[in-house]
Amino acid sequence: MITRLAHALMLSSALFIFADGLAANANLDRELRLAAMIGDTETVAELLDQGANVNSSSNFGKTALMTAVEGGNLDTVALLLSRGADVNARTVAGCSALTFAAENGHYGISALLIERGAHVHDRTRAGWDALMISARYGLREIVEQLLFRGADPKAADKDGRTALMQAAAKGYPAVVELLARHGADIDDRDNEGATALIIAADKGHADVVKTLIGLGANLNARDELGATALLWSVSHGYGQVTEVLLEHGADPNLQDKDGTSALMEAVSSHHNAMIRPLLKYQANPALTDAQGHTAADLARASANNEAIDFMRQP
Repeated sequence: MITRLAHALMLSSALFIFADGLAANANLDRELRLAAMIGDTETVAELLDQGANVNSSSNFGKTALMTAVEGGNLDTVALLLSRGADVNARTVAGCSALTFAAENGHYGISALLIERGAHVHDRTRAGWDALMISARYGLREIVEQLLFRGADPKAADKDGRTALMQAAAKGYPAVVELLARHGADIDDRDNEGATALIIAADKGHADVVKTLIGLGANLNARDELGATALLWSVSHGYGQVTEVLLEHGADPNLQDKDGTSALMEAVSSHHNAMIRPLLKYQANPALTDAQGHTAADLARASANNEAIDFMRQP
């Protein structure tokens, strides 16, 4: 008869062996992710043959497939998929193999992932799908690929920003035009009421502003503050963007919710190079803000003597 002591020793030994096995497997899994990251396809195959779990993940949820995708290792990606890697596994932050491919511009890998069933609509925790990510980085080929595979150009992230807005914010006119041609709404608004034109003007991207105007964007759209693309451009002193907007008909006399006009903004922010083109396109110096101040009043209050001289000229 087995004594209680002997039974306890047997149980302890079994637990030790089990724990030792878990540790060994964990080491294999870790080595698998490292080998995948550097594209060592031969070692990846050997580790899988030794029992490494193809879908094991790091503490952040990153699998060997994801590390191979990040490194641009197509052969390793293909092997892992053939050995049962989950193409739609997600990290703690909601990233997938496809979003990693989109972020890093790996066109061939993204094509393979989609062919093997990657979900083009899956989002990260920030609400970004692969289309938004590739648009944000100006990766036109991947944007086109994703659109062809059914990605939604009207989808928006948690801030209400679409792929077109992401491209506009980062200054990629070709991507903006591509998305617009595939059904993206050029006058859609984010959570702060900004359109792609307002976003592009706020960032100083003149080429994107020109592209959006050519596509028929509303020149005088206002955000939730009542500010237009022209007001944002003037506030930053973006001369080229301001000229483009004015040349194409932006109204220089629209005022935001505080009653600030583009001319007042130019004077207050000491972007005096903006004053002449604004006056040329009929900016009204007699307008008053919510406190009853004209542009000249604001110039005097901020000791902007150059602006005062500008506005005294006939």
